[in-house]
Amino acid sequence: MAKQVSNGKSVADAVKFSSRAEEEAQAMALSERLALPFVDLASFRIDADLFRSIPVEWMLRYGFVPETKTQKAMTIICADPTDVVRLDELELLLGLPLRVKVGSRAAIADILQKSESSQRVLDEATEDFRMQLVQEDEEGEETLTIDRIAQDSSPIIKLVDSVVFNAIQRRASDIHIETQENVVIIKYRIDGVLYQAMDPIDKRHHGTIISRIKVMSELDIAEKRVPQDGRFKLRVRGRTIDFRVSIMPTVHGEDSVIRILDKESANAEFKSLNLEVVGFDGETKKKLRKFIREPYGMVLVTGPTGSGKTTTLYACLSEIQSVEDKIVTIEDPVEYQLRGITQIPVNEKKGLTFARGLRSILRHDPDKIMVGEIRDEETAQIAVQSALTGHLVFTTVHANNVVDVLGRFLNMKVELYNFVSALNCVLAQRLVRKICPHCKAPVTFTPEQMRELGVEPKQLEGKTLYEGKGCLECDGTGFHGRMAIAELLDLSDRIRGLILERRPASEIKKAAKEEGMIFLRDSALSKVFEGTTTLKEINKVTFVD
Repeated sequence: MAKQVSNGKSVADAVKFSSRAEEEAQAMALSERLALPFVDLASFRIDADLFRSIPVEWMLRYGFVPETKTQKAMTIICADPTDVVRLDELELLLGLPLRVKVGSRAAIADILQKSESSQRVLDEATEDFRMQLVQEDEEGEETLTIDRIAQDSSPIIKLVDSVVFNAIQRRASDIHIETQENVVIIKYRIDGVLYQAMDPIDKRHHGTIISRIKVMSELDIAEKRVPQDGRFKLRVRGRTIDFRVSIMPTVHGEDSVIRILDKESANAEFKSLNLEVVGFDGETKKKLRKFIREPYGMVLVTGPTGSGKTTTLYACLSEIQSVEDKIVTIEDPVEYQLRGITQIPVNEKKGLTFARGLRSILRHDPDKIMVGEIRDEETAQIAVQSALTGHLVFTTVHANNVVDVLGRFLNMKVELYNFVSALNCVLAQRLVRKICPHCKAPVTFTPEQMRELGVEPKQLEGKTLYEGKGCLECDGTGFHGRMAIAELLDLSDRIRGLILERRPASEIKKAAKEEGMIFLRDSALSKVFEGTTTLKEINKVTFVD
């Protein structure tokens, strides 16, 4: 435990680690005593077909994981092979003699937890699945009411709660409930891509599903003609998760999108969040670290919605945060709270806009400022002015690449000389999905396919490309998690001169390339050649030259 704490783990994590290590040791001792093989489940690969052929309830009830099956016997891994009565019961249920191996109880529970994220949670909302709805009373304190999925509860409540629970298990960021002519389709957005969660549901149940979501979000059930926005909280497996709900009337009825904001798990990630975690290449990281440690100026991150701009800014702030500096942010909304940083949420209804908030921040004696997004002339001008008067300003703007940013600011009537003087660097980024490490396999393309995917065969000489085949770990998608690809424009004296002379974008790009700038497409291709993502994936987010 002491070693774990000294490595930077919290005491709770260290206790968990120690108890797991103890369980492993006990399981190994038991396997030795009974002369049965011990299986280290950390590196165990599940046979997905065999796993799906056995009901989850049996595996949960008898605490085992199937390994292999032949016509004569089935090999299982369990924590307690001495419980002969339960093993006899299981033999009768499975209809096959059992060969038993030993594994740690915690590791078996982990694998079964992952199995719950498989499709069957939706099909058979499991009997031990519980959720607690967190409601706020008049004093603003959280009071818990248990909304229990029991045998006698409404099937619609069971369905909606199962959909939400399964979405959390599968790391979804949004749940889409789409109404079509005869059916209702439920989809999850996982790693930025929509996947159908289950078979289509009969249109008859549409009204009750939407009504259930409205009840949870405290919206008007009778109003079906105008959009409505709401929110609710659920306590799932001991942690509170926020949900934002948007209901929108369409031709065939109301559609709903539920955004999942799992702040507690995100805060755990952000404790260790830095530029290493984001996934930039070595050269980009090195240059960006230099710019974020400048005493003043503007660091500008650009890219489309959902390209991870805010996360990159959080990573920058986490790296430079110290007790000597006051860091203030203004965001719309504040998605994740960072310790030691003053964060202000925009409130348009009450008149707290980016521009007005930014003016107040400057009177709060900040050293470093983060502006969530520059949308209008006033915010742009104040941000540039702040960067010129000795503050380090981090901000984002919507543009396709680093050169387009210049045009956006000129459109906002910012004086070109001031803007160029204030700017330290411009970072353009996109997110690409990472190949699942558990089912990663080499793949080959014909020369025609390579050209279709935007690469010349000679570029791939001596290089191995990979794709994910799809497994239980990644829910058959072949991808697990995302990382950033980026291009970073260093505002050197030569580049500043070209911008001030209003030279064409192509000339600025050429000069940047000569100075060693790596463009988005090249950055993306290097990730493909490293074997961390696929050609098809990078073609979704970068232009083929």
